[in-house]
Amino acid sequence: MPLNNTIAVAMSGGVDSSAVAALLHAEGRDLIGLTLQLWNQRRLAGREGMPETVQGRCCSIDDVYDARRVAEQIGIPYYLVNAQERFENEVVRPFVDEYLAGRTPIPCTLCNNHLKFDQLLLTARQIGADRIATGHYARNHYDEARARWVLSRPADKSKDQTYFLFGLTQDQLSRTLFPLGEMQKPAVRSMAADHGLELAQKPDSQEICFIPGGSYSQFLKAYLDEQGRELPDSSGELVSASGEVLGHHEGIHGFTVGQRKGLGLSSPQPLYVLNIHPDSHAVQVGTDDQLLSWTLIADRLNWVSILEPEEEIRVTIKIRHRHEPAPATLRVTAFDRVEATFDEPQRAITPGQSAVFYQGDEVAGGGWITAEDRE
Repeated sequence: MPLNNTIAVAMSGGVDSSAVAALLHAEGRDLIGLTLQLWNQRRLAGREGMPETVQGRCCSIDDVYDARRVAEQIGIPYYLVNAQERFENEVVRPFVDEYLAGRTPIPCTLCNNHLKFDQLLLTARQIGADRIATGHYARNHYDEARARWVLSRPADKSKDQTYFLFGLTQDQLSRTLFPLGEMQKPAVRSMAADHGLELAQKPDSQEICFIPGGSYSQFLKAYLDEQGRELPDSSGELVSASGEVLGHHEGIHGFTVGQRKGLGLSSPQPLYVLNIHPDSHAVQVGTDDQLLSWTLIADRLNWVSILEPEEEIRVTIKIRHRHEPAPATLRVTAFDRVEATFDEPQRAITPGQSAVFYQGDEVAGGGWITAEDRE
């Protein structure tokens, strides 16, 4: 069935999604503005040391106001969708559980994979739009030869957001527009100004929407306190790479692989967290060189621009958002599981983070890091 011409613009209240709405409206497209209300920004403010201020985060009440104002300015219908319960169930609680288990999750990827695109497309269809447009810096197109939708890195590599989008399905990609994929960020701001948008110079959000101040440990304490739950006792030993006990810690939730500060140890050379062992509660520390890994294992895979490979393939892999994709050989080792061997060892491969596989600029697929081998 052919798609209709109505497009729902996912409006976050930032300059990028606002510029998308203005651009598509100027092209004469039939638009609807949609905003997902995900989290009550005042909910944990001031609790267990959490800051009172809520500036600098995406999806705030101020962002909703800005999105509505832009929709009114360009003259399109606007809807605010309350998705707070689903956001808490599918993003916040898994984030808490992962952190308590000694892993380092990425809530923005969880949000995109399991909520934003799914909920936006569902709501869009309910109000008469078959497609959505977002302000993500990414590109997609349909490849006739492969009979697949292909997700690619954008023209502005400094704003590349494909790392957070590897979970999109073929159906979701077929119904999503990324109008900023060919643009550079300064040009987007200029375009927003040309369309008379007052937020053309609005700063980009820097913090995770439900964690003001960026302190994960403070958020965990505040959230568990609100839920009437006590922080589990995961205290244990700080140990060297050889197993020597160096000290004691108050809980594995306070650590992430690659962390240097807050270890409470004196050493002639800097020490970093190498591994977190949730069963024994041991936190292994070592030197910067000992953070290097040749391999990673990932599961919960999603193949995007290619089918699951039947033999080894060459890729480049991002192991975190700001990581430069590194050359590696990838092979499927079991159902929904791959192992990657890098050409050069990579620093601080972290369980709970995403590994996204690229072939050139195309996103071949991605998964969630579960284990790694230290050099």
